[in-house]
Amino acid sequence: MPQVELEPRVTHAFHHLSVLLQEVLDALAPVPGGVYLDGTLGGGGHAQALLAAAQPGGRLLGLDADPAALAAAEAHLTATALPRHAFTLSHGLFGAMAELAQAHGFPAFHGILLDLGVSSHQFDTPTRGFSFSADGPLDMRLDPTHGPTADDLLQELDEVALADLIYRYGEERNSRRIARLIVARRAQGPFSGTAELAALVARASRSGGRERIHPATRTFQALRIAVNAELDQLEQALPQAVTLLRSGGRLAVISFHSLEDRIVKHFLRAESGYGGSMNEQPPRLRIVTKKPLEAGAVELAHNPRARSAKLRVAERL
Repeated sequence: MPQVELEPRVTHAFHHLSVLLQEVLDALAPVPGGVYLDGTLGGGGHAQALLAAAQPGGRLLGLDADPAALAAAEAHLTATALPRHAFTLSHGLFGAMAELAQAHGFPAFHGILLDLGVSSHQFDTPTRGFSFSADGPLDMRLDPTHGPTADDLLQELDEVALADLIYRYGEERNSRRIARLIVARRAQGPFSGTAELAALVARASRSGGRERIHPATRTFQALRIAVNAELDQLEQALPQAVTLLRSGGRLAVISFHSLEDRIVKHFLRAESGYGGSMNEQPPRLRIVTKKPLEAGAVELAHNPRARSAKLRVAERL
């Protein structure tokens, strides 16, 4: 497999560094004429590398819930030397990949990639509301064209439901105290934005400033996961991916927190018959990565956000 260079920090308006790019290429081992699915297109970096390695004759279906990401990826791929007919891009959730693949005439794939989470561009755009590094509206939708926002959840859920959400999706031990303060604050009216919520969560924290991460990080993660039903999407997508893979085809999943990685790990083990799985059907997968692959020192120096990325790979039997 040819080595790939790390992407420049900003390649176009939708800037995003593709995490574990070389590892993904090595894992999926694209071949000329191969057919691939990128279920989380982002800025198109992984898609470009996969499609370039699959020429001549390779094809790719790219999906993304974010219209801005989709437009940027199309511009990025169109600007390369890749043939325009080689890629098909579609607005949609990766949890509906089977339906979208059928709709676009892709019956099966040699490789499927899911790069979970939020892109650098989405984090760094205050109007999207994913981060509290700069103040912005409490939106957090990956697809801003429909669905409830984070602010809607903060205003509508009762205290118990809020506490459960923050604990379940953020693994936040101060969830009940945070929920109690949120409910007391919202009686005065809507939150002004991400900065106010982050400050409120920090006041509710009992860490005393001893933690490495900002005390609002887990609460923001929890709200984002709930707004976008991210774990539900992942649980829906994984069995579809196995069904869509050709024999010998590979599934690669990059996760960024323990909740995602746990789902992927348990699914791959169950589908591979690991440890005497209770599945009635014979194993459909062979696990390729006994332990998840992580970013090396060179990539971490270039992109510190890769520090939490974990790549798991399995092959269709």
